[in-house]
Amino acid sequence: MTISTEFTPLLSLVGGMLIGLSATVFLASLGKIAGISGIARNAILSDKGDRLWRWLFLLGLVFGGFITVIVKPDLSAATMEFDTLKLVLGAILVGAGTTIGSGCTSGHGICGLSRLSVRSLIATLTFMFFGLLTVFVLGQ
Repeated sequence: MTISTEFTPLLSLVGGMLIGLSATVFLASLGKIAGISGIARNAILSDKGDRLWRWLFLLGLVFGGFITVIVKPDLSAATMEFDTLKLVLGAILVGAGTTIGSGCTSGHGICGLSRLSVRSLIATLTFMFFGLLTVFVLGQ
């Protein structure tokens, strides 16, 4: 299934700027990297007293999606068919990859690259390579 979208450079630029601003405010206010996989992992596994902000962050992501659907329902009009087994396998592989890579695209690709981290550059190039390879192999 192919889903075509309209290219919106101005909206994309503004969205990217808002993500960068959010990551900067997050780092400046809490001293934490806005890496979703680390936030999610430590919301579940951490025994420290800083789990509340992690759960609030994750709930904000989910409710942000719901608010977007309510405010702008045409953004959620695309539907996709998927194979449940592939979805579960993909989720497991992504979880394993973020564990092995000590982070995900938000932590490395946004926060790490902006801090000129070589480790994040290597991780991000690895994510991108395997994402392209997956699309090529699966023919999606």
